[in-house]
Amino acid sequence: MDQESIVYGCIKDSIVGTGQGDRLRVNREAMLALPRAEQWPFLCQEMFSIPEQRVLSTNYQTEVMHFGASYKAVEYEWNQWIEQFEGLLSQMYWVSATVHLETELYGTHTFSWESSRNFHVPGSGDMFVQCQWSHEDYLRA
Repeated sequence: MDQESIVYGCIKDSIVGTGQGDRLRVNREAMLALPRAEQWPFLCQEMFSIPEQRVLSTNYQTEVMHFGASYKAVEYEWNQWIEQFEGLLSQMYWVSATVHLETELYGTHTFSWESSRNFHVPGSGDMFVQCQWSHEDYLRA
C-alpha cells in the first residue's frame, strides 16, 4: 500500500475593526486564484473553505478558513508544498496560520505562521514560521 499523507489546518484572520469587507474580498480572491483540483497542484481551490463575500460575518471575532487534503507521500515534496502555501499567505490578510502534516513513516509535524505585527498585510513579507514534530507509534494488526 502507498504511503498516505494528510495535510490540514486553518488560516485565521481578525474580523474586528475596519476594513472587514476588503479583507474578506482579498482573502477570497487569493483562494479563488488557486488552480482547480483536476490540474493536480499541491494547493487547489477545493481543499479550502473559501469565505463568502459578506460584510457582516456570522463568526464572533475571527474568520477561520480551514483546509485539508490527502496526498501520496507529500512529505518527499514538502518544500514545494510549503513554498506554494507561503505564496498563498503572502497574498492574504491573516493573524495566524497552522498546518498539520500527518505521515505514516515520519509522524506528525505542525507548522505555525505568525506575523510580526498584529496581522499580515498582503505583500508585506513579515511571516515567521515554527515547526514542531511529534511521533506516535500505532499498533498495526
